[in-house]
Amino acid sequence: MFKKILKVCLLSSSILLINTTVAGAASPNEIKTQAHTYIGVPYLYGGTTTQGFDCSGFVQQVFQDLEIDIPRDTKSQYQIGTSVSKSDLEVGDLVFFNTTGNGVSHVGIYIGANQFISSATSKGVSVASINDPYYWGDKYIGAKRVEEVKSASIDMSIYASRAEVAQKLADTLKLSSTDSTIRYKDVKATSDYFHAINAVTEAKIFSGTEDGKFNPSKPITRAHVAKVLVEAFDLKPGNGTFAFTDVNSTHWASEYVQILAQNGITIGKPDGSYGLNDYVTNKQMNTFLERIK
Repeated sequence: MFKKILKVCLLSSSILLINTTVAGAASPNEIKTQAHTYIGVPYLYGGTTTQGFDCSGFVQQVFQDLEIDIPRDTKSQYQIGTSVSKSDLEVGDLVFFNTTGNGVSHVGIYIGANQFISSATSKGVSVASINDPYYWGDKYIGAKRVEEVKSASIDMSIYASRAEVAQKLADTLKLSSTDSTIRYKDVKATSDYFHAINAVTEAKIFSGTEDGKFNPSKPITRAHVAKVLVEAFDLKPGNGTFAFTDVNSTHWASEYVQILAQNGITIGKPDGSYGLNDYVTNKQMNTFLERIK
């Protein structure tokens, strides 16, 4: 299991910051499940116990239950992890809001289907939509992913990294790039994947994070791969609607997954799910590409 510290809301700026430390791993579903155990706990400014949580106290408790420590205030919490675009949110990501007009002031945990769980002043620990037109929708300001939560124990000899997927796509589509521009601060010109990453970036198939990284060694989810494949091969919608137990029609990847299924590129998993948040194995990636050909 992991260790990190979390912190958010309107806590005093004088609180001492704590550096992130790692001691293990926790899966996204573990985070989601643990967060739900506190549903109904009332809101309490400065609260860090089941007698009452403020938003940061709640998030901190969930992660500490899983032996994960992260900073205790919103602004410092917002400085850690990897920036994630709203369209690429995954279960376990931290979502941030500006509820005061003065910057980051609220945090929650994304649980899928455009929903997040947090300790809100009016309802205590509860679930809400990040797109709620009456409140949260226009207050959303960003998200962060603490990568270790998902990938610390991943065997990358089995799973496809972002760089490997970039290379496979560049090879399959016969994309090339002689551009020597350093586009990402974590992809050096000496990398074996440098030109492939530049090529898929130029083709607008892949993009980096808001902090200028590509994260070449990180695994990639099946949800993200669905989007990448549809856009890379310009796949069009086909006939029929395919039901996957874990793909809600409101999920950002729903349309991409449907297009893959309609084109016979995916049939889902034996349990009836697509596996939105599962990492893509090298074998699965190769199968997708074979079916596209």
